[in-house]
Amino acid sequence: MLGDGGKSPSRYELLSMVKKHSNLIGKTIVDEEDASDVEMDQRFWHDVMDLYFIGGRESKEQQDDDLLFFVKKLSLHRHGFNDNLEGNAPYFVRRWAVKLDDLVGESSMIVDWRRSLYLNLIAHTSYSVTVAICSHQSLQNHQSSQQTPLSPIYKIVKTVYASPSRVNFHLDSRKEVETKPAYPEICFAVDDFDSTFDAVVLTDTDHCYCVLLNAVGGAAFPSEKPLQDNNSSEKSSPKHDVDAGKTNKTKLTLFSGFVSYQMVREAYDAGKSGFESFLPFGHSSGKTDRIYMKGPGGRGEVEVAVSGVVDRSLDESGPNSSLHTSSSQGGNKLGALVRKAASVAQVAAKNAYAAASSNRNSDGGMVPLKCCLMSISLPWEHIAYDLLFKGSAPVNL
Repeated sequence: MLGDGGKSPSRYELLSMVKKHSNLIGKTIVDEEDASDVEMDQRFWHDVMDLYFIGGRESKEQQDDDLLFFVKKLSLHRHGFNDNLEGNAPYFVRRWAVKLDDLVGESSMIVDWRRSLYLNLIAHTSYSVTVAICSHQSLQNHQSSQQTPLSPIYKIVKTVYASPSRVNFHLDSRKEVETKPAYPEICFAVDDFDSTFDAVVLTDTDHCYCVLLNAVGGAAFPSEKPLQDNNSSEKSSPKHDVDAGKTNKTKLTLFSGFVSYQMVREAYDAGKSGFESFLPFGHSSGKTDRIYMKGPGGRGEVEVAVSGVVDRSLDESGPNSSLHTSSSQGGNKLGALVRKAASVAQVAAKNAYAAASSNRNSDGGMVPLKCCLMSISLPWEHIAYDLLFKGSAPVNL
């Protein structure tokens, strides 16, 4: 076992071992000759998983999520195992415990330890998504010269989490969601997409909708030097831990792409037709359309809720308004708060509509479109490969 008879390897050292024995990642056709003996050794991956997320000193000190994921072997039936063990999903979940073997129990026989290590490396890494509105000209300038910075018209940065399950939002009733396994896809969902991206409105035909997914910390970014011991005279803080050891990376862009206003508008209007392979989508029966956008080169998929912004400038809140509340003191206070919130929303919608009106086509076809990012999905192998080997500079907005 790794670490027997001596000091256990640090996370940085363990990740170096993982990189050395990750020749099979991303290969559609696996040739066992391409793999090292270690890469095919389930015991090696079991031990790395144990030290990285369970028994290692750093794993205990990290503020990681306490959920651990275990991927099932792909061919259980060849060995006579019960395919229904741990349910029908391709993985099962446990909460952190002191000993890995006690944590998994008899289910250890169905675990693919190599894929489980990669899945937990992904799940315990920190991510942020950036949604921005940029002008087409700005994007062209950046593409022609990477030294030219992108200057977004508007942007929002949101923390997201990697999950092997997918959340299907029902647009006609936002409170109802359905969760189902997505693995081997990894999903980054935004639960509060409607409120988070309420102000992301395309109001000009020159506007482009941009989405970036960055890995920004966590398990895939271990410190090169060990953290301080618990009995150190100076208590470690998160900031001190970062300074205590040099990390091999600071940020990685895992997904980046954009679509023009015209492409979003055509998809929104069409309802059932797609954009070749770049913008396939489904149509919702409600007022909001669910659009699926493929990433550059067909890599990954972005799910966006798109809706037209209605001009409510003529709406007034008054005694006959639906916002009118009871005449009691509490009701008046609540009514005032509701009317104030509604007023802010009306102003935002009116401004967006006014901006679009000033940029209408000659046929009056310009419609402001609100775009709310719901999720990003990527194959786990693409994410794992980038976390381990990608060396290009991140895209900054």
